[in-house]
Amino acid sequence: MALPRGGPPAFDLQNLHIRDTVEGMNRRRSTLSPPVFYPAAGLIVLFVLLAAFATDATAEVMDTLQAKVISGFGWYYVLIVAAFTVFAIWMGVSRFGDITLGPDDEEPSFRLPVWFAMLFATGMGIGLVYYGVAEPLSHFQHPKPGVTGGASALGEAAIGQTYLHWGFHAWGIYVIIGLALAYAIHRKGRPVSIRWALEPILGDRVKGWIGNVIDVLAIFGTVFGVATSLGLGVTQIAAGLDYLDVANPTLALQMGLIAAITAVAATSVASGLERGIKWLSNGNMILAGLLVVAVLLMGSSLFLAREWVQSIGYYLQNVMFMTFDTLAFQGDDGLAWESGWTIFYWGWWISWAPFVGVFIARISRGRTVREFVLGTLLVPMLVTTVWFSVFGGSAIRQELAEPGSLLSPDPETGDMVVNTDTAMFQLFDTIPGGGAWMAVVGIVLVVVFFVTSSDSGSFVVDMLANGGEANPPLWSRLFWAILEGGVAAALLYTGGLQALQTAAILTALPFSVVLIAMMYAVWKALSVEHNQILRAERRVARRELTEHVTVQVTEHVTEHWDELADQAAAGGDEPASNGVGRRDGWLGRLLGRRV
Repeated sequence: MALPRGGPPAFDLQNLHIRDTVEGMNRRRSTLSPPVFYPAAGLIVLFVLLAAFATDATAEVMDTLQAKVISGFGWYYVLIVAAFTVFAIWMGVSRFGDITLGPDDEEPSFRLPVWFAMLFATGMGIGLVYYGVAEPLSHFQHPKPGVTGGASALGEAAIGQTYLHWGFHAWGIYVIIGLALAYAIHRKGRPVSIRWALEPILGDRVKGWIGNVIDVLAIFGTVFGVATSLGLGVTQIAAGLDYLDVANPTLALQMGLIAAITAVAATSVASGLERGIKWLSNGNMILAGLLVVAVLLMGSSLFLAREWVQSIGYYLQNVMFMTFDTLAFQGDDGLAWESGWTIFYWGWWISWAPFVGVFIARISRGRTVREFVLGTLLVPMLVTTVWFSVFGGSAIRQELAEPGSLLSPDPETGDMVVNTDTAMFQLFDTIPGGGAWMAVVGIVLVVVFFVTSSDSGSFVVDMLANGGEANPPLWSRLFWAILEGGVAAALLYTGGLQALQTAAILTALPFSVVLIAMMYAVWKALSVEHNQILRAERRVARRELTEHVTVQVTEHVTEHWDELADQAAAGGDEPASNGVGRRDGWLGRLLGRRV
């Protein structure tokens, strides 16, 4: 069972003040881009209608497509994500590192601590709150095919595998699109649109149908990525309500939660209460930090600190093997595990890429390429390792101490397995002083992340559908907010978790081609930029050298004027008339020494 990351930036786009008030937006003339808006909206609405009125057929088609994609393109996902990660690291240490994402004299838009805080917030979301317990525990209880050993070996392998799925590889994907967008937006002054990231290789063709197709793919992937997160967030909320004996986690409850929280998100879009959403988002991040600190201090702090250090060592030692491991020799079991975990994650991160890429590009104006890459890779990675070490480490330690205490019976087979919906609440029950209050905090976190996901996600999608306009019309933002909720409901209705996984994997496939093109485009753009800088530096160096030589020659001639004059006069029969010995002769004029 795959455990995806579902969270958008807690420090959402609304906090960046890139939108006007609702009244201001209403005064603006709509900049709707029909070749982008209508195809993207039409395809997504068509999917929702098919899911509602041809549920079985839609589910069957999705299952078939997933099987085809996994069997035929699983190796491709593994390879390109590895390439994205290596390329991102190389860009940070390359000769391009000193290029500024903005004018050369541009100061960063945010101070370094604030920028780090925003990147920290980008790594926080539904996924970390919900799956911080479930994924490491699942890898420990049901190890990856080929992973064997005692409890200690299985525990460090479980945490290390989780780091792989949530660490450098995920953020390497985001670096590619974020860097390409930041360069186009801040350095070249282009609109906030995915197409402009490919201008270095497509030129003016980005203004035509090719650019429209690129933006449609970005919208399609973003909507399904956000909807997948919303769908899984709802399953968590329903499980929490069941844990608190408030309601049973039925499909009807899940649909009702999607409708209710989508309505809240749409209300925030319509009301323009940016200050309220801002404080809600920041408060949610603080609440998440307090929760992880509470689990750390109320649990086994010393064990968790040691486990964190050891797990980082295991990850760094084995990251190369884990990166390229496709389980080719594990048969059908290996293929099933890959499709449910690694391939699913890579697909989901790619589908999230436009959303996160716009965010990190927006906050990075004035940063150098090196600062952008290292900050984007290291800060969220630090958040990830700490979070999973605290929650996942606590769960594994509890399972070692009391086997089966965090497991639940499978409704179909009766086997004791990790229930991804309830694992976090089960862990809270084992923490002294934890329990219900922690469960309430967890539910609140997921609800708020749900709202900010939908609101910010609809805003990003609407910018893309309006040609990069920073203040898209209100009605279209409402449309996308409602549509994201509709897609989440449709995915849950057609197949629950399996459908959510399939949507992420399928929507990522076409957009992965755009990311590959972006990788080449940003390299080409920065290469041209670097060469221009080198040529400019050479021109300055030559000018400075010429000026230096001129000054040195002038000083030398001046110091030896009389000697040169005598030598010139002695070389001719009429020294006074040869124009050399006289102060007003040609040598005097050359030296500016007229007398």
